[in-house]
Amino acid sequence: MKRILERWRSIKLVCATLMLTCTLVTQAADQPIIDYAAPFHPTVGQGGMVASEDPVANRIGAYVLAKGGNAVDAAVAMGFALAVTLPKAGNIGGGGFMMIHDNQHQRTVALDYRETAPAKASADMYWTSDGGVDKKAIWFTGKGAAVPGTVAGLLTAQEKYGRLSRADVLNPAIDIAEKGFVVSAALASSLEAAKKRLQRCPDSMKMLFHDDGTSYRPGEIMRRPLLAATLRVIRDKGVDGFYRGEIARRLVDGIKEHGGLITMGDLAAYKAIERPVIWGEYGDYQVASMPPPSSGGVHLIQMLNILQYFPLKALGPNRAASMQPMIEAMRYAYADRSKYLGDPDFVQVPVKALTSKAYAAAIAKAIKPGIAGRSADIAPGRWLPHESPQTTHFSVIDKDGNMVANTYTLNFSYGSGHTAAGTGILLNNEMDDFSARPGVPNAYGLVGSSANAIAPGKRPLSSMTPTLVFRHHKPWLATGSPGGSVIITSVLHVVVNTLFYDMNIASATAWPRFHHQWLPDVVRVEPGISEDTVERLKAMGYQVKRSRTLGNTQSVMFDGRYFYGASDPRRPGGGALAVDAWKQTFGSRQP
Repeated sequence: MKRILERWRSIKLVCATLMLTCTLVTQAADQPIIDYAAPFHPTVGQGGMVASEDPVANRIGAYVLAKGGNAVDAAVAMGFALAVTLPKAGNIGGGGFMMIHDNQHQRTVALDYRETAPAKASADMYWTSDGGVDKKAIWFTGKGAAVPGTVAGLLTAQEKYGRLSRADVLNPAIDIAEKGFVVSAALASSLEAAKKRLQRCPDSMKMLFHDDGTSYRPGEIMRRPLLAATLRVIRDKGVDGFYRGEIARRLVDGIKEHGGLITMGDLAAYKAIERPVIWGEYGDYQVASMPPPSSGGVHLIQMLNILQYFPLKALGPNRAASMQPMIEAMRYAYADRSKYLGDPDFVQVPVKALTSKAYAAAIAKAIKPGIAGRSADIAPGRWLPHESPQTTHFSVIDKDGNMVANTYTLNFSYGSGHTAAGTGILLNNEMDDFSARPGVPNAYGLVGSSANAIAPGKRPLSSMTPTLVFRHHKPWLATGSPGGSVIITSVLHVVVNTLFYDMNIASATAWPRFHHQWLPDVVRVEPGISEDTVERLKAMGYQVKRSRTLGNTQSVMFDGRYFYGASDPRRPGGGALAVDAWKQTFGSRQP
């Protein structure tokens, strides 16, 4: 019966969305909301919009908006919900970044809740006697766990910028964890792929598989009772419920059991930090993105600054002539990332210089049309640190123009694979995002720099790029992506496609992407880029390789009347949901 009800709700939701789209087109015949000349079409609605890679989280976000919550309330509710329904990346045991725009008070905030190295951490903690690095300890044991920041980040955002109570934003996640949710095909496939690694931990197996060890199939109901109990403590006691007391003790015991270093003191000392926003201005548009220890905002603005000097719109999207300046901008940005970026509390990051128009002009002048550059010619001397692609992003805009873009992660899919007994919390392995030993390649053949070396209390470098865009200084777009090193370029594509090529948000999302990260000196292109274009790039001197899909952006847009949402088609299960479509399906009930 539950499966039948879920299917019926899904059918009603689709019908409501279709009815709403037809109504909007009729109401605004003089200014079409849907352009049928475009190859892709966004979800359209009123009352606010959410987008993520999980439909349950979307329903919860829309429900919170319908209940009177603002974008921050909805985002926090979605963040906790994804910890239940998207265990590979959604989390309360990891960390991330949140961009917030408070439209009423005209303030934009960058909230850093990235994990930190424990007090017992040291630069040589993973070194081996033969000059290498003990990667297994980082990837598959509690020794790879950094102090989690998600709970502090989400609760700090909600308490400072939300409207509703802590119970209002946590109860939906508690409810689905306790009563259960329908396992999607994407979740079933992900768990099956990770099963061998998860089998190392009996608590993970008990939490994510049937009692007899068999895998969940699509359509079955999964319950997360231990996580529900942990979320209830967080609801009742706030930050202290996670970072102090019984949950903290169980978490520390679980990490220690699996070889980790985190102590009660590490948890009690953790703080989420508000940092200065990275800004860029491009004609009628203002772009706000995340500062270090994320490298995303700095290099997004750096690349956009460079691209201002090229007639991209006249050249057209994904043609060799327009791709070349983008490839070269990526090359310079990622080279700079390898040398200059790190935790600003530990290293001096030249943000103003890297994002200056003068620096961009000098780079643009060095780009020779029709001739490929060489990474060796601009190499600052150090390779890029690896970052796992197993991350997730969600975006929200409410009816009042408040915006949130949030990206968070456990690092690897399901983190280290270990669960702290009695908590339902998967342990992150974020210590791998540090340079474990400068000059030693990681599993992906990449070498890190001393700017990102391990130190107690330090936050590892990240590519996460939650981004907000304003048009004429009014809220317009919230976007972001998972994808490790391709996060920054995935977000760049969405921003370029909307700002420079005037695409709707669905077309901007689905349009084929390409990526260059300085080293290796290779251009990766998605299948949708034509063979003719690839041959033209090769003729310029580029080494081009066909790639799997790049990134997984989740975006929402507001034009002052209507909301538009687009979930990346590159991964299954995602979507966007407007508040009015949610109301037509669920009324006032919690989904």
